[in-house]
Amino acid sequence: MAKLEGKVAIVTGAASGMGKAIAKLYAKQGAKVIVADFNADGAESVVQEIAGAGGTAKAVSVNVADAGQIENMIDTAISEYGELNILVNNAGIMDGFEPVGEITNEKWDQIFDVNTKGVMRAMRKAVNYWLDNEKEGVVVNTISTGGLNGAHAGVAYGASKHAVVALTKNTGYMYAQKGIRVNGIAPGAIETNIGSSMKNVSEFGMDRTKLTQAVIPHTRKPEEIAEAALFLGSEESSFVNGTVLTVDGRWTVGF
Repeated sequence: MAKLEGKVAIVTGAASGMGKAIAKLYAKQGAKVIVADFNADGAESVVQEIAGAGGTAKAVSVNVADAGQIENMIDTAISEYGELNILVNNAGIMDGFEPVGEITNEKWDQIFDVNTKGVMRAMRKAVNYWLDNEKEGVVVNTISTGGLNGAHAGVAYGASKHAVVALTKNTGYMYAQKGIRVNGIAPGAIETNIGSSMKNVSEFGMDRTKLTQAVIPHTRKPEEIAEAALFLGSEESSFVNGTVLTVDGRWTVGF
C-alpha cells in the first residue's frame, strides 16, 4: 500500500526544486496534493506531471507573505478534497548574504514575511482546523542548515530559519497530546533555484561564508529531500515529533 494513501497534503513552493520533488513523491505515494506556489504557471506544470503519472493534484497560486492567500490555500485543500492531513511549508527566499551592519529594514521584513510569518500563519490555520475538528495532522517545515548555524547565509535568512526551528519545536511540543506532529528538514547543498531570489549580494558577507562553503562535501538533487519529507509525513515517523532532520551529506557534522 502507498505510504500516503488517502491523505491530503499541501506543499508550498512546489513549482520547482525541493517542493516540486516533494509534491510529485507525495502524489506517487497516494496523496492528493495542493501544489502551491507564487509561480502559477510552474505550479500548473507540476500538476500536469502528477496527473500524467496517474496522481491527483490541484495548483493554487499563493504568495506566502500574504495572510489572506494562505487562508485561501488551506480552505481550497479542504473544499477540494474534504480534508487536510499534511502541511509542508517549503517556500522560502534567500537574502543577499548581508551581515547585520548592511541589512535594510525592507530586506529584513521581506525575508521574515516569506520564511517565517508565512510558515507561522499556515501552521496556525492548519493546527486550528485539526483542533476544531478533533483531527490529527502533520507539519513538515523545510528549514535549512542555515537555521542551525551562523555562517551559511546572511543575518536575515539565518535569523528567519532559526525562528522556524523554534516554531517547529514549540508547536510539536504544545500539541503532541492532540496527535499533531511537527518536524523540520535542514537540507544542505541541494540543487535548486533559490539562488535566483538573491539580490544585491554582499561581497563582505559572501567572503565571510567561504570557509563553510568550501567544505561542502557535494551537492545532491531535490529528490533526496523529498524522501526525508515522505518519511516525516508518513506513519513511519509516528514517534518523531518536534525535531529537525539534517540532510546535508555530513556537511555540518564537523562544526
